[in-house]
Amino acid sequence: MLSIRIDSAILKFTKYILFICVLWAVQACSLSKNLPEGKYVLNSNTLEGVEKANHAQIEGLYFQEPNTKIPLTNSSLGVSIYRIGRFFYDSAQVNSKLKSKNLELQLVKERLDEATDDRKLLKRRDKLQSKIQDLEKMQEYGNFLMRTGNPVAILDSSQTKKTVIEIDNYLYNKGFLDSEVSFTVETKKKKANVIYIIEEKEPYLLDSIYTNSTNEGILSLINSTEDESYIKQGEYYDQSNFTKERERLENLFKNNGYFMFTKSFIDYNLYYDTTSKRINVEQRILKPSFSVKHEIYSIDSITFKISPPNDEFVDEKVIRNYRDIDFTFYRDRFSSKLLSSRILFDEGQPYNRLNIVETQKQLSNLDLFRYINISFDTVGTSLTAKILTQPNQKYQLTNQLGLSITEQLPGPFFSTVLRNRNFFRAGEILEFNARVGYEGVASATDQGVYQSKEFGASASVIFPRFLIPFYGKSLQKYGRYNPNTRTQLGYNFTNRPEYTRSGLNGLLAYTWATRNKRQQYTLNLADINYIRTPNITPEFLAVLTDLQDQGNNLIWSFLPSLVSSVSAQSIINFNEYGDFNSSKASLLRLFIESGGTTLNLFNVKDITETTTYANFQWLKLQADFRRYEPITPKQTIAYRVNFGIAQPYGISAGILPYEKYFFAGGGTSIRAWQARRLGPGSYTPPIGEKGRYDYSFEQPAEMIFETMLEYRRALFGYFDMAAFIDAGNAWVIGIDNSRPGADFRFDRFYKEIAIGAGLGLRMDFNFLVVRLDLATKAVDPSMPEGNRWVLDNISFRNLLGVKGQTVLNFGIGYPF
Repeated sequence: MLSIRIDSAILKFTKYILFICVLWAVQACSLSKNLPEGKYVLNSNTLEGVEKANHAQIEGLYFQEPNTKIPLTNSSLGVSIYRIGRFFYDSAQVNSKLKSKNLELQLVKERLDEATDDRKLLKRRDKLQSKIQDLEKMQEYGNFLMRTGNPVAILDSSQTKKTVIEIDNYLYNKGFLDSEVSFTVETKKKKANVIYIIEEKEPYLLDSIYTNSTNEGILSLINSTEDESYIKQGEYYDQSNFTKERERLENLFKNNGYFMFTKSFIDYNLYYDTTSKRINVEQRILKPSFSVKHEIYSIDSITFKISPPNDEFVDEKVIRNYRDIDFTFYRDRFSSKLLSSRILFDEGQPYNRLNIVETQKQLSNLDLFRYINISFDTVGTSLTAKILTQPNQKYQLTNQLGLSITEQLPGPFFSTVLRNRNFFRAGEILEFNARVGYEGVASATDQGVYQSKEFGASASVIFPRFLIPFYGKSLQKYGRYNPNTRTQLGYNFTNRPEYTRSGLNGLLAYTWATRNKRQQYTLNLADINYIRTPNITPEFLAVLTDLQDQGNNLIWSFLPSLVSSVSAQSIINFNEYGDFNSSKASLLRLFIESGGTTLNLFNVKDITETTTYANFQWLKLQADFRRYEPITPKQTIAYRVNFGIAQPYGISAGILPYEKYFFAGGGTSIRAWQARRLGPGSYTPPIGEKGRYDYSFEQPAEMIFETMLEYRRALFGYFDMAAFIDAGNAWVIGIDNSRPGADFRFDRFYKEIAIGAGLGLRMDFNFLVVRLDLATKAVDPSMPEGNRWVLDNISFRNLLGVKGQTVLNFGIGYPF
């Protein structure tokens, strides 16, 4: 995460640029500039008369929306960007290029008809097709700047009338059957304000619901799941609920053996009482034309065929039967026991669509096959399940060159991964991974920016099962949970200006997940690290020694050490959190770790000043909750609460391995503070020569609490904005004489909550989100009580407060 402290020169330059931009926007980019006679800029849309209907959903129905304007001006950044792009756009040139490329592509295709395997022609064809797609996009939507911005929204009466019809249909489908919608337009100085006037009238209620069917099995399923129905007596009529109910019933029946049932067999008759504003609902289950009634289908047999990659292997066919499944392999290279554990339906069972879909996912998760195709042949009410697939390539080499951002400047990295699939012929994957990075991060002894070199390499074997327990039925029993066992051996080397640090790592980890990956679990049964810090600069050593003289033995974290731990993590994902285009969702991450546990079995001495080899024991807990709630299609609220505590014990003598401490501040924490510089508690860190917030040292702590609240809104094109408030701090458990006020105390911790606020700009390119967050300190717990409110440092003459009070964070992806 990039956190750049804004010094006085940058502040002056920023103010100057902002002033010039605003002045230019007002003078040269007025929305109504050069507007033809009789045309008006759409200034606003207003709703009147909405009382019971959803105001936000109706606003999302507008066919025309005003441009997002710069406050206090009649200009829009999106329009300005569009106009700049339009200035450089030549439609005739684009059309000419498109015509030329299409002609060239036609010639290439004609030549390929004669030489189908010509690699140069194939490569040229692909490049031309890609170029034509880009030109077609440019022809329709303009160049990149035009697609990033947006044109001036000029009032279009036809779009306004379409909006009225859309709102009227929406209200009708939401139960307001007698509603009326109209609009008026108010114009002033080339601006138009559209007012949509709604008369809701009384909405209709569902009075009675009756299911008409002679099929006892289907009636029984409907009655047993009545509480899950989207159509309920006493609720307002909502057409979308009838659509949801048809889909629910179709899934219900298909998951209970009714293979041939579709939602087209569900019909509704509605009987309206216009006096009482009530609706009686008749839900009809129609009979099929191909049978007397809807029948339950059962699995009669299962075949699994792995097709050969080409015709050369046709004669090398292997046939075997396992768990009543007929397997056909083109070579004896696959484990029928493994594959059968991922098939979640058995011979003789009723058809269940959910099990079929989950089987397809589980087989795909093995990463052994190019595709998974499951089809059925029917004979009467019997089903023959046919699973057809083709093996993936044996070896896969993936190279990645990119930019990583930790705390300060982005730096390039290169990584390469070599995968060997089906290594032991039972679905295992052998993986070699190497990564070289050159990154900018915050120095532990100085606020300056420097480059840190990092190298890592690892070798892993991933088993698609639990290595233990070993009893025979474990694979079949746990196959539905996508179990994996990872064994890994790795090496890491970091070269920082203060020190160089290297480590050997051994890992034995288990992972599994429930259906739809709603709950994911990881158990690191053994995580063993041998860490050395062979080089420490005299300056950094002096800092550590000075801390030791004050009672802080952080220096012991840099001794050679064998750090081992057992940890477990659970991630509970509600409604696909992370897909921020979906409905509301949340995520809960729980983590627990026990370090040096096995040392309790041995007589190991405590760490002292004469210790040359360190051992550590600790317990660590962390809970991280995140929530995302859309308000309208363009507006959302997101918040996060994070709490963690780590407690050294036993031979550790109150010290944790450095990597196990908590740090507050930075682009994904409290953004108004530099990365890893907030706290602990009310401790005031040493201040450097560059101002009040020139904190020279990272601040490790044993407990952290932080919460963030963020309002996000789509602006135009690729641009989104955010307004946020962050609050939290980190503390030490117990007294730290070198850092007065750093310890956690119940009688004062609430007074030590740091608060920051700010605005953010995000560029969402679908495949990548680039984030800029400008945050300023509002409550600073390092100040004396009574003086911790520091937001009043900001004024019109000093927009960003005192030096270091405002921090610019640059990041990739959302902060949470």
